[in-house]
Amino acid sequence: MLYFLKLLAELEALLGDGFSLMALFEIKSGALVTLQDLRPSSPFFKQGASLRITGKLHGYSLETGIATIIDGDDILKVNTEHLRDLSFQVGSIYQFIGELRIQPENEGVLQARVGRKVDGIDLNLYHQSLLLLRQFQANHLNNPAT
Repeated sequence: MLYFLKLLAELEALLGDGFSLMALFEIKSGALVTLQDLRPSSPFFKQGASLRITGKLHGYSLETGIATIIDGDDILKVNTEHLRDLSFQVGSIYQFIGELRIQPENEGVLQARVGRKVDGIDLNLYHQSLLLLRQFQANHLNNPAT
């Protein structure tokens, strides 16, 4: 392990300031977003963004591993090929964490690395709590002393 870390340090030194190989291997937490937040004009709608999304399963293809989730009028495809031991039931509510892949036709597909069934969650209450969390974070980022 020590040899590996030394090798990484040497490679970083060769590549110059501001470059970190460790950052390439970093797994980011998923930003809490709603499907409404994933429109092309949104700051969350960017290639490789690490996101956590929640929605009702509208459809699932066993052949492709693509799940379609909805929340109100908004819809998102989720690639579930890397998930194991998760059964899919249309009408159930799921939460996924993964990276957004933007397709050539400007359609977002979440490449899920984590998924779970969250039946019983009240999506309206979830949205309200997410709004309150964002307000709290905005207030505390602007006024760290409070």
